[in-house]
Amino acid sequence: MTAWNPDDLHRVGRAIELQITSARPDGTLRPYVTIWAVQVGVDLYVRSAYGANNGWYRRAKASGTGRIRAGGVEQNVTFAEADADVHPAIDEAYHAKYDQYGPAIVGTVVGPQAAGVTLRVVPRAS
Repeated sequence: MTAWNPDDLHRVGRAIELQITSARPDGTLRPYVTIWAVQVGVDLYVRSAYGANNGWYRRAKASGTGRIRAGGVEQNVTFAEADADVHPAIDEAYHAKYDQYGPAIVGTVVGPQAAGVTLRVVPRAS
């Protein structure tokens, strides 16, 4: 796995919405889905707002690879597990970035239930 280019990470991390897709078994990409994402340190994270049964999340977990676009950046990515100790910082980042949209929606991506449906989005070579 490779590290984010700092400029790309900043641009993606500050974008309000991120479009995400996963690869099918034949390598083609599924349609993009718009979700929220946060930057914590030098990493980018996404969470499934409606649990493990959310379609984009299931497909991303199953395929392990895909593509994102946000902030003028398009990047092939790998979906990885998040380290357990980073979840409080991810919660803080979601609150800082999205609390303006109200507690009902932010509540779907923070807290213990969200930790289990978190993916670290790691850039990979095209």
